[in-house]
Amino acid sequence: MQISFNRVQSLIMGFLMAMFGAVALAGAAEAQVTAFKQAVAEAASRDAEIAAFYKANDYKPLWTGTFGKDTQRRKALFQAIAEADIHGLPGKRYDAEGLMAKLKAANTPRARGLVEVEMSKVFVELAQNMQTGALVPSKIDSGIVRSIPYRERSSYLVNFAKSNPNSFFRALPPKTPEYARLMKAKLRFEKLIASGGFGETVSAASLKPGQSGNAVIALRNRLGAMGYLGRSVSPSYDAAMQKAVQEFQQDNGLVADGVAGAGTLKEINTSAADRLKSIIVAMERERWVNQERGRRHVLVNITDFSARIIDNGKVTFETRSVVGANDSERRTPEFSDVMEYLVINPTWNVPRSIATKEYLPMMQRNANAAGHLQLYDSRGRKVARSQINFSKYTERTFPYAIKQPPSKRNALGLVKFMFPNKYNIYLHDTPAKNLFSRETRAYSHGCIRLGDPFEFAYALLAKQSNDPKGEFHRHLKTGVETAVQLEQPVPVHLIYRTAFTDVKGGTHFRRDVYGRDAKIWNALQNAGVVLRAVQG
Repeated sequence: MQISFNRVQSLIMGFLMAMFGAVALAGAAEAQVTAFKQAVAEAASRDAEIAAFYKANDYKPLWTGTFGKDTQRRKALFQAIAEADIHGLPGKRYDAEGLMAKLKAANTPRARGLVEVEMSKVFVELAQNMQTGALVPSKIDSGIVRSIPYRERSSYLVNFAKSNPNSFFRALPPKTPEYARLMKAKLRFEKLIASGGFGETVSAASLKPGQSGNAVIALRNRLGAMGYLGRSVSPSYDAAMQKAVQEFQQDNGLVADGVAGAGTLKEINTSAADRLKSIIVAMERERWVNQERGRRHVLVNITDFSARIIDNGKVTFETRSVVGANDSERRTPEFSDVMEYLVINPTWNVPRSIATKEYLPMMQRNANAAGHLQLYDSRGRKVARSQINFSKYTERTFPYAIKQPPSKRNALGLVKFMFPNKYNIYLHDTPAKNLFSRETRAYSHGCIRLGDPFEFAYALLAKQSNDPKGEFHRHLKTGVETAVQLEQPVPVHLIYRTAFTDVKGGTHFRRDVYGRDAKIWNALQNAGVVLRAVQG
């Protein structure tokens, strides 16, 4: 069959037009990809870690693509933002509405590239906040010197790209039982606030068993709302109410005498909203220590005036403690370190701040003051006080070191527990035993005094000795300063919690002795955290 010249010409022209059309389409698509990548590179350039992530991935989209995985990531991100309030995080910080509006309006490759990077920035901030907290603690209070276990920001993007989106977000918050219980306590108090809180406050200076009247009825009703007292119509401060007051006192670190004195009533009258603030602050604090704490570790809660040894999540030893007094130079700092050894019959090397601010003025008035202390020159030689003209020195120029040799009167008692740190903080015995019977125990220069230091030592040494008590006392009887190494060093965590839980799910509260939690709440509130009231 013959084909005419015109027909051949027509076929050739059609083929050429189709070919050039395809090339044009491919060129247009390539131009769009290029515009998207250029926008991503430009927007990410102001954040080195995000820029590095996109460069390593050839500027491909993580959020704004059309594949099912991109859709899942977008949904997971917006869901996580919606649930930020549940974790006590500042939901408004992540601006879900603004982000969604920009996403919907992104109808050009460049616009999609710009919103792509913005979504990554929001994601990284949210992920980091969920995992290690929304605040930088050192900016809140100088006494919070904790090293936060921050992750590289780019690692969130890298790991998210390889993970199931919903599973990734679920894995971010602390996995400790304490965090889970605080979450439940938060929801419980939100529901309580929605239903009216604890009710009418108690208007009385103090109340005790046998009394009756409107104040007693208010106390009865408030204890009932808190869950300490069952249904009752009794108008008097009877045995049931006394027991309820005692339980409340125990849960709040008060002397459990069953009498509603001024201190107890102040705590009873604390609102449910203020208790919720403490819980939210505790959740933020739990995020700050979102790391392995050690199968065996020592936990000192400054506000609870307690020290505990924790083995595999269970308290195996507990004692009362005395912590730093509430002034700028004596408050106990918050940090974690590792206990390496204990010193039996310790020498007290008086810190320079104490030597120059407390003892120097005493010796300037009376050279023989504080006679239990010894002075040493810069070469370590003991110097007699008769050779020193104390009046010629100031805090800055005083050249002597002051020490107290081992004895029962030593300020450190007969044993100290060392986790060497730049703050010169440690745990130790003390001759001032009377302080442990007090309700509030903030009296030291910053170190933690233990109520049962010998028993604490036995518990530590039990892991490496068949006769820990005997070994301890053999060293003690010598009267000579002796360091005993711990074969397995023990992590020590100095924390500050005005709200914490127990294994049964109960919530306990403590006074904000240094005012740190009030500062943290204010910072959280300024960041956008709000108190919620949940119905039902």
